[in-house]
Amino acid sequence: MMLELTPGPQIAIGLMSGTSHDGINAALVEIDLERRPPVTLIAFKSYGFEPRLRRRLLAASSGAAIGAGELSALNFSLGRALAQAAVALAREAGMPLERVAFIGSHGHTFFHLPPRRTRRGQIPSTLQMGESAVIAALTGRPVVDDFRPMDIALGGEGAPLAPLAHRLLFGDPKLGRVVENLGGIGNATYLPPGAQPGDPRLVAFDTGPANMLIDGLMVRLSGGRAQMDRDGRMAARGHIHARLLKELLRHRFFARRPPKSTGREEFGAPFVDRVLRRARALRLSAADTIATATALTAHSIAQACRHFVMPLGPVDQVIVTGGGARNPTLVAMLEEQLPGIPVMRAEALGVDSEALEAIAFALLGYALLSGQPGNFPSVTGARVPALLGKLTPPPSEWRPSPA
Repeated sequence: MMLELTPGPQIAIGLMSGTSHDGINAALVEIDLERRPPVTLIAFKSYGFEPRLRRRLLAASSGAAIGAGELSALNFSLGRALAQAAVALAREAGMPLERVAFIGSHGHTFFHLPPRRTRRGQIPSTLQMGESAVIAALTGRPVVDDFRPMDIALGGEGAPLAPLAHRLLFGDPKLGRVVENLGGIGNATYLPPGAQPGDPRLVAFDTGPANMLIDGLMVRLSGGRAQMDRDGRMAARGHIHARLLKELLRHRFFARRPPKSTGREEFGAPFVDRVLRRARALRLSAADTIATATALTAHSIAQACRHFVMPLGPVDQVIVTGGGARNPTLVAMLEEQLPGIPVMRAEALGVDSEALEAIAFALLGYALLSGQPGNFPSVTGARVPALLGKLTPPPSEWRPSPA
């Protein structure tokens, strides 16, 4: 069954739960590809996970042994939380759900092993959860979700998925731009001047840990009292330890050529533990540890730009998005590592940097329903462009029920 979109602009909701496990980003948008910009943000809000659900997510994503029953329950619990976010956002924006054409939901990534990271005997696979049937049943709207598996099946990385939105929102006929999302994991999209689908210079890839390492260290160093380095204040008080930074930059992921993606499997809790052990052995203060972790993000991004982007074409601007764009210490470190290249938040170009990833999944849902490919082979390494996502229609006779 393929949902037929009515002609003209479409109201949609995009839902995103990221690797930081802090909650759900929900964006209510109007999509009209005949306009520039093609997306108008009507409303955006972040909804934190209920504490017990967050603890269960962290346990499941950390590699701890849990049973099939818990995974199944988490899938449905996440579906309920995603539906609640969609319902709440529409209500708070005064938008009747009946006017929402569809919901694009990324869900929550529990496991991601693309082809280039498999070892002998392993099968490439990816697992996003957040049951779409629950979302459709509780909202009464069609749901498009599970965007990564088709790209993996075609030999791709299944990530990053935001370049479709990046090209539509930030592409420029004359300027070369790098869009760097600073979420739990950092990822870069290079938009050469005048980039069009199929341009082999249009590349995107994960650059390494962004907030994931900083947040993990803050939790450990504060005994759980702090979840993040708010406004980069701790890093600003510290000094970068050059020796530890050099050691961390030797991680094999940073030298790997794109296409490439990563996640908690490489930079999650075990990596946080490793960094903390080294920092303690070197007698680093908490502030120096956070400053060095922040510098790792900035240096790895700049290194990726120099090695993998600049050989393809000019970089006239770097646009930062995601939660890390609000960390002035991190942004200042990145500017220092890329001298002469302006580093700016997406807001300077009229785009809400925190809402961008949720917007991207609304656009991916729109692409599937319009019969348009959602991936770029030059980005993911997939053999061909493909429709991404799976459609779950709502019940034919839907009545609102408590989410």
